[in-house]
Amino acid sequence: MKSARRAISGLVGAISTFISGKTGAWVVLLGGIAVSAAIITSGGEAASSNDPASALPAASQSAQVAALQRQLPSGQRNPALIIYSRDDGRLTDADRDVINADAAKLTRLALGGDVSPPVFAADGAAALLAVPLSAQDSATQTAEAVQQIREQLRQGQRDGLTAQVTGGAGFTADIAKSFDGANVSLLITTVVVVAVLLLVTYRSPFLWLVPLAVVGLADVVTNALLALLSRTAGLPLDPSTIGIVDVLVFGAGTDYALLLIARYREELRSNVDRHEAMRRSIRGAGPAIAASGLTVALSLLTLIFAQLEGNKGLGMAGAIGVTIAAIFALTLLPAALSLFGRKLFWPFVPKVGDPDPSRSGFWSRIGRIVDSRPRVVALGATILLAVMSLGIVDARLGLSRTEQFRVQAESIDALQTIAQHFPAGSADPVVVTAKPGQDEGVVAAVTATPGVASVRPGERSSEVATFDVVLTSEPDSAESYQTIKDLRMRLAQVEGAGALVGGTVAINLDTRQAAIDSLKTVVPLILIVVFVILVFLLRSLLAPAILVITVVATFFAALGAANFLFTQVLGYAALDTNVPLLSFLFLVALGVDYNIFLATRAREEALTLGTRKGMLVALSVTGGVITSAGILLAAVFAVLGVLPLVTLTEIGIIVGIGVLLDTLIVRTLLVPALAIVLGDRFWWPGKVHKGGSSTPDVRQSTA
Repeated sequence: MKSARRAISGLVGAISTFISGKTGAWVVLLGGIAVSAAIITSGGEAASSNDPASALPAASQSAQVAALQRQLPSGQRNPALIIYSRDDGRLTDADRDVINADAAKLTRLALGGDVSPPVFAADGAAALLAVPLSAQDSATQTAEAVQQIREQLRQGQRDGLTAQVTGGAGFTADIAKSFDGANVSLLITTVVVVAVLLLVTYRSPFLWLVPLAVVGLADVVTNALLALLSRTAGLPLDPSTIGIVDVLVFGAGTDYALLLIARYREELRSNVDRHEAMRRSIRGAGPAIAASGLTVALSLLTLIFAQLEGNKGLGMAGAIGVTIAAIFALTLLPAALSLFGRKLFWPFVPKVGDPDPSRSGFWSRIGRIVDSRPRVVALGATILLAVMSLGIVDARLGLSRTEQFRVQAESIDALQTIAQHFPAGSADPVVVTAKPGQDEGVVAAVTATPGVASVRPGERSSEVATFDVVLTSEPDSAESYQTIKDLRMRLAQVEGAGALVGGTVAINLDTRQAAIDSLKTVVPLILIVVFVILVFLLRSLLAPAILVITVVATFFAALGAANFLFTQVLGYAALDTNVPLLSFLFLVALGVDYNIFLATRAREEALTLGTRKGMLVALSVTGGVITSAGILLAAVFAVLGVLPLVTLTEIGIIVGIGVLLDTLIVRTLLVPALAIVLGDRFWWPGKVHKGGSSTPDVRQSTA
């Protein structure tokens, strides 16, 4: 074991010497830019899927129905549903003429030129018109077709007659439209936030440009590589995935840069040679950065065990992005810093012999407060987290379709119009499939189900018969989901029918259930990954267990506080289905970073100072950089609010609150207090051996 560690240490030493050397730095920098350029050039445009059922497990009923539908003509269609209404009363004869004229004109846009006759509401105040589009089109093509339909409708409208487009195609188009330019806005906002915080942190007109350029290049390379993999390896991507990965790369990459630069500034106060200072910085901070990157990447990869393809794609894409960010932080960044040297820090240039203000400043005073009453501090921090966690008591999971957008969408407004004049489920009928010849039993079971407004036979072949079922409740509401469950239960009792329930509402229900099941599978895997890496890094069992427990406690506190904010302040109806899993993943994987930075430095110092003094020194010297990193990461995740979906806003706020809690409470107060209370037992069953005098000058410790 010791020989392996010596070999690894020797390899790390050789690599750090090469990267920080005069010639090696140029080789690394120019080589990295050349490889990056090659990847960016071959990136191209990412491939995406327009089939919502493709993300589901093949065994789910809705996925099976979608597969059966693809064998029928209707399976090749994605309907754009137009709802006509007049605010001041019933449709006039002239309105009906306009609607019939629209039906004739829209045949040029319909798949196969087939537009069904309009269906008029019983109250005479509204009409529905279905324009089938190709289900094989991409989201961009569907959005363009819907835009043409909307333009056609505007050209022929009468005063007071409103026409709104919804249905599967309309909803797809509005999602695509809402993301049009949103990822660019997200990226620009992220860059601005990172630039401002780096400028404030370093108080230098030049230094902030280097980490920003390196992290920005890592993000561009990541996006190009993901686009290439989406086309060549089938990596599932969607606009929200790209946005989240941008945030991950900038957040994690900038954190790693802050840690390395802080260590470099320390070493410049002890070494005349800037290349030697960088070599020591890589050896000192490199293991923590590598361990952090590995922890986040492996935690993200646990999503491959999730049931939804979108989550699997996010896990793989995020792991690739964080890995690239860590590699750039350990290669291109130190190479660039070595070449520029001390002048980058102007006007606060570190000189040999300068006192390290971090060892006697604000965080040193915080350390003395924790050291004076560690049990009281630990109890107070624990009570605070527990009180904040109470906010999850009344948490509700699942948003309906009308609750998912933060911006106005025509397809959502149209659903509300339909609900005023037709059964609410008319916009999105449920699809039931069964074996041919079972019509009587299937129709009887469907009709007897509460929440069903109507059922009529649909397309059929020699192998399958379909039935269109209209629900009385709004699509994706709790009532519609209950009706789907009841339908499945009743149809399962029809012998020999082999009946299955699908359609968009059933797809969303199965998606919700798959997300809940994934939570039960992925969360334990994340905790195992984090714990195992911490065990190897800290050579302890107790310290990793404590760190994992504190991060989990932080998650529940953040979730409780955020749920209160969502429901009582922002007016959100609930947490979206995917929010708990993704928030837990990001918060645990990224939040444990700060504990890694603190604990690795504490263990390093404990070898000469003992656990108590080592933890206080670690808190003092890492306090500034970790706080800056935490505030920056929280701000970057808050930027997800630029995107139009409530899901992403909720994830950004939960992770932002959690990171701030982890940075300012858990890492600052709770973990140091627990370490001081436990003493050397904190590293059990490992041991730390004190050397030197019992009261050493903390400035003499290894920087």
